[in-house]
Amino acid sequence: MKKINNYIITAFLLCTTFLFAQQTPAPKQTKAICIMGATAHIGNGEVIENSIIIFNNGKIETVADARLVKIDISNMDLIKAEGKHVYPGFIVPNSTLGLGEIDAVRATIDSDELGSLNPHIRSLIAYNTESKVIETMRPNGVLLAQITPQGGRISGTSSIVHLDAWNWEDAAVKVDDGIHINWPRPYTRGRWWRGEPSHLKPNKEYGKQVEELANFFKQSKVYQQSTKEVKNLPFEALAKVTNGSAKLFIHVDDAKGITDATEFAKANDIANMVIVGGYEAYKVTDLLKQNNIPIILNRVHSRPNSDDEDYDLPFKMAKKLVDSGIVVALQANGDMERMNSRNLPFYAGTCVAYGLDKEEALKLITSNTAKILGIDDTFGTLESGKDATLFISEGDALDIRTNKLIKAFVQGRNLSLESHQTQLSKRYSEKYQE
Repeated sequence: MKKINNYIITAFLLCTTFLFAQQTPAPKQTKAICIMGATAHIGNGEVIENSIIIFNNGKIETVADARLVKIDISNMDLIKAEGKHVYPGFIVPNSTLGLGEIDAVRATIDSDELGSLNPHIRSLIAYNTESKVIETMRPNGVLLAQITPQGGRISGTSSIVHLDAWNWEDAAVKVDDGIHINWPRPYTRGRWWRGEPSHLKPNKEYGKQVEELANFFKQSKVYQQSTKEVKNLPFEALAKVTNGSAKLFIHVDDAKGITDATEFAKANDIANMVIVGGYEAYKVTDLLKQNNIPIILNRVHSRPNSDDEDYDLPFKMAKKLVDSGIVVALQANGDMERMNSRNLPFYAGTCVAYGLDKEEALKLITSNTAKILGIDDTFGTLESGKDATLFISEGDALDIRTNKLIKAFVQGRNLSLESHQTQLSKRYSEKYQE
């Protein structure tokens, strides 16, 4: 009887999820569009106060000061945007968007797999473009995401998608961009539920866990040099990071782990490495600079890990790293990560409140992220030749009070900014206005 009830509850939750249909993906751009008069935040630190932006066939053709150029716009769709702001689409890395829907219903979660060493697991083919959560990203300007598997020691392979598509094939921007490793923890805390002290202590299994990873990489190299008579999918996938065609994303927070992970990458001749998390990265900035290692920083809106740390350390962490010359991007990891991804611009806004220049903070969710993910030739800034993935906001997009989108485009396609949340808001606003 309990099993039957569980099936009924699951069916009810799934049905109620689809009461509001996902917005139909926008059609392909058919006519040139000109945005006139807005303040253009290029994404590389530059700002054009009175701009003209023209894009056609999904590509940006012109970004200039409207006072300095003369262009015939008579055959274009004109958007008058005086007093408004234009930004490149925000990019959220290390995300499970489209890989899960209702946390309480296991059947809707597809973010991890059984086993520990899964470099061959590809998140892209599990990406669900019909997710209700995805459409709630766009009204805040989050238009691109790195879809990343979770769990295990080697979680699998991520891909980058834009957040308006019919299916995962249409959504794909960069396929299999990197493999993700959850680095072992050098230190652990006592299990309070067993009465153990909660202070940090050495992880007795740390050396063994690192050695297991090293052996797996050694075996992969041996396989690559073999005749490959028997195909090994994990080793085939791992070859992408050893030959440099994909990046290695190592998820690690503590200074010792970051140091050991860096040495591990060097020992395995891995040129393209990224630290994900990096809570104590500010303690080893010289090492990171010497090895040209960027950071996808932990969620800004979080608490310090230790009682003796500054209460605002997570808020000012980005500035510490940027001032040290590290390339930094922001993510929305942690509890409720998928839902919190829509708050990405406000994490950047908090960095501004704690000392970082506003245009530098914008880079944390645009050009820096694009550079780290290897898509900066197409996304991340408002420049001629790049994809027209951008949006218009009534005010400062990093400020929760003024981030109010009026238009958004992905590859020149005019997106709907409606979602089940905006529909419900209008529905009940009308009720209580009466």
